[in-house]
Amino acid sequence: MSDLVPPRSELVIDPTRTAVVNVDVQRCFVENTPLAAPDGPDVLRRINELVGACRAAGALVVHTRSWMRPDRTDVGAVMDRLVPPFIVALYTAGAESAELHPDLDVDERDIVLDKPRYGAFHATELELVLRHRGIDTVIVTGIATSICCETTAREAAVRDFHVLFADDATGTQDMAGVDAATLHRATCASLSMVFARIVSTDEVIRTVSDDARALAAR
Repeated sequence: MSDLVPPRSELVIDPTRTAVVNVDVQRCFVENTPLAAPDGPDVLRRINELVGACRAAGALVVHTRSWMRPDRTDVGAVMDRLVPPFIVALYTAGAESAELHPDLDVDERDIVLDKPRYGAFHATELELVLRHRGIDTVIVTGIATSICCETTAREAAVRDFHVLFADDATGTQDMAGVDAATLHRATCASLSMVFARIVSTDEVIRTVSDDARALAAR
């Protein structure tokens, strides 16, 4: 059986109706912890390139943080049973490892959103913010590809947002005996079928810049 390949139409991005949802680029996911993506610093560099271009073109930028209460009252059943406490502690409020990475491009116009679950929409005001601003397209970047980024992309898709998933501006780590590269490729393949269009950083930057110029010329 041949692989099913979703059709590729011309990529169009209206920056004024677009948000970059930059998922969990926190110290603990970028480097120097068991949760860090092997290529975390490289992913961070590409995220900064994409975020900078999109913001300059007029897009909204949202940075999310996995963020647990120190008293663990919002950890919930899944994380309480499956995730070791020392791991949850890495993204608990007050921990230095939970803060956004200091090299991340964060601007005063951006929104920083704390989330208590893997997806950025669950139990947050993200959808309300996007709807209020007339946004219909979401570009997902961040860490980890196969957990919080994927969950956020699926949540956005079922809410009828157009979802662009940045292949080279997302990253993950080895999990349960499966290497990071395989997990990343499988996640992108699954999302590409029905949830998101898989794009590269260069493709987004080129398109958002061209489309912003076209809108300004009208």
